[in-house]
Amino acid sequence: MKLFDVYPINNINITRGNGSLVYDAEGTEYLDLYGGHAVISIGHTNPHYVKRLEDQLHQIGFYSNSIEIPIQTELAQKLGKVSGKDDYQLFLCNSGAEANENALKLASFYNGKKKIIAFKKSFHGRTSLAVAATDNPKIVAPVNETDNVIFLPWADEAALEQALKDNEVSSVIIEGIQGVGGIQVAPEAFLQKIRSLCDEYNAVFIADSVQCGYGRTGKFFSHDFAGVNADIYSMAKGMGNGFPIGGIIISPKIQPAYGMLGTTFGGNHLACAAGLAVLEVMEQDNLMQNAAEIGSYLITELKKLEQVKEVRGRGLMIGIELPEELAHARKELLNKHHIFTGEAKPNVIRLLPALNLTKAYADRFLEAFVTVLNQ
Repeated sequence: MKLFDVYPINNINITRGNGSLVYDAEGTEYLDLYGGHAVISIGHTNPHYVKRLEDQLHQIGFYSNSIEIPIQTELAQKLGKVSGKDDYQLFLCNSGAEANENALKLASFYNGKKKIIAFKKSFHGRTSLAVAATDNPKIVAPVNETDNVIFLPWADEAALEQALKDNEVSSVIIEGIQGVGGIQVAPEAFLQKIRSLCDEYNAVFIADSVQCGYGRTGKFFSHDFAGVNADIYSMAKGMGNGFPIGGIIISPKIQPAYGMLGTTFGGNHLACAAGLAVLEVMEQDNLMQNAAEIGSYLITELKKLEQVKEVRGRGLMIGIELPEELAHARKELLNKHHIFTGEAKPNVIRLLPALNLTKAYADRFLEAFVTVLNQ
């Protein structure tokens, strides 16, 4: 049997990692400024994280949600404290797509409506509803196609108000910062408008925080910069530092019922141990503050480079838009300077490093990047 060939692969076999560094099978060191799509939030093989998982594995790794699992409650309480959303409710699942799928479903249960508003260049996942709300026809199979999703221009308040007027819209789903869409930051005024219109038309405001949340921007949720609360926040990626875990936190106005949502693996003991370790390290090491400070430093320095068209983002979620003639820069960084970064097509380099990235590593990247630009 061979693998189903769905990913373009770099010919690199990473066998171990430590903090912001990873090493291939030959022992070559790489600086990881992508964290496997924003997944590595507290660094590779963080000692506290490893111990948390190992200790839990020696006790019990899994049992179903048919029994009491106190570590779920512990995770919910810690998440409420660190995020500042103490009065919300937590539902645990396994991935960002699942989180958004459940968020969209829950919204429809809540108000009995079917329509979903999403935005151009959005990415919400690959499962049925999540992919239907993703603005990329190439990954939407015919069975996923639905007339229930309305794609609006990014940050167009008039279009949003017009779409909500028929009162059939169940939810508005928006990334606080679009990741795949090229690190487009949602304007604060637009998020505030979504909040007021959702209140007016009894629609559910879903804050997709799968990539842009969990402290990456310097606030726990990037939507928090707008000073309003969403009804549901979806999370995954950095939530488990590599262990598969996702979740949604849900406003107290949305009441649960048995059978409404469900999961087999979601909230298992090991996943919760990973989730707690991440929050504990974030809290103890002030990682949101570090993300804000190092991110601000990187953005300031990058904006000084005349070859760069635009720098977008917040904290350690940064997009560097390059002219077409520098489209090769990402590959040069990897192959010649051994630095992992991400991309958003056509010519945007994405930086999504661990939240404990040091200034020394930021400078290492800047030096290599300047060399690539000047070649």
